[in-house]
Amino acid sequence: MSQELLPCVEIETRPNPTHAVIWMHGLGADGHDFEPIVDEFDTEALPPTRFVFPHAPARPVTINGGYVMRAWYDILSQDFAQRREDPAGVIESAARIEALIARENERGVPDGNIVLAGFSQGGAIALHTALRHGKTLAGVLALSTYLPLADTLAAEASDANAATPIFMAHGRDDAVIPHAFAQKSYEQLKSAGYPIEWQTYFVEHGIVLEEVRDIERWLVRVLKA
Repeated sequence: MSQELLPCVEIETRPNPTHAVIWMHGLGADGHDFEPIVDEFDTEALPPTRFVFPHAPARPVTINGGYVMRAWYDILSQDFAQRREDPAGVIESAARIEALIARENERGVPDGNIVLAGFSQGGAIALHTALRHGKTLAGVLALSTYLPLADTLAAEASDANAATPIFMAHGRDDAVIPHAFAQKSYEQLKSAGYPIEWQTYFVEHGIVLEEVRDIERWLVRVLKA
């Protein structure tokens, strides 16, 4: 597992950030994809925060005919009835995100002031990494996504993040990751005792303004000054 730091886009809402949001993009996108969302937030309501948008490594993606693109892991199948994600890729990307958390620690931001966030594939990595992370995080933002390697969570989950708030949101008309499939992940996490909030929106595989406002309110709540 490589610990090499991923290249990132970074936005600081004010000098000397005390908090951080590490936000992973979806399949085939890059760190610039969610960069504009920071302008949609009332950053004055947040503590000084560094938004970190890493670029996933480029790798062949099986469902796209082996085409090389930025991806957090290979997607092996379109069939949601079987495992779709490449376990080695998920674990490798989680290690890369752990390295970014460690860098935030070195820059003076403790784990308890860090949110892991992501959309689609990026949200899957946010969930996987956060729930296994050894120190308590501020929260997990999981958008239009699902819980990868769900069958190993019970054995691998960290007690440190058993009470970490999770905001999980999904489009009702999502054809990429079906709403019902994502809801199963939410139900698994809820039944495991995680403090998880579940919101749905009239959108396909994307984000709408109402969702942005809900994300903003949630961030203000978990990123306490």
